[in-house]
Amino acid sequence: MSDVQAPRFEATLTDKYQSTVPAAVRQTLHLGKRDRIAYVIRDGQVILEKVETWDNQVDPAVQAFLGFLECEMTTNPQRLKPFGGEATRRAAELVEGVEIDLDAPLEGE
Repeated sequence: MSDVQAPRFEATLTDKYQSTVPAAVRQTLHLGKRDRIAYVIRDGQVILEKVETWDNQVDPAVQAFLGFLECEMTTNPQRLKPFGGEATRRAAELVEGVEIDLDAPLEGE
């Protein structure tokens, strides 16, 4: 085993047991705002891992579209309309009788 010490980064817990992930750790794990992290306890030590989710892998085109929608909703809230009435009836009609197994493997898996 090597005598070289691994880098060590400290953080302080708040009254609500929260802390800030140090910048060097965020950079190493390529963490961004709203990313998820996991704490893995192994042999009395805690390992911090980035959780890879669909949210972490959003297509840039989808991200741009979502940004557009956010901007549009903020600047033109009068354009927002509730989803109901005829639209709800039509949506229900379109999926009537369709059965979905959420546990089934996706095509190509």
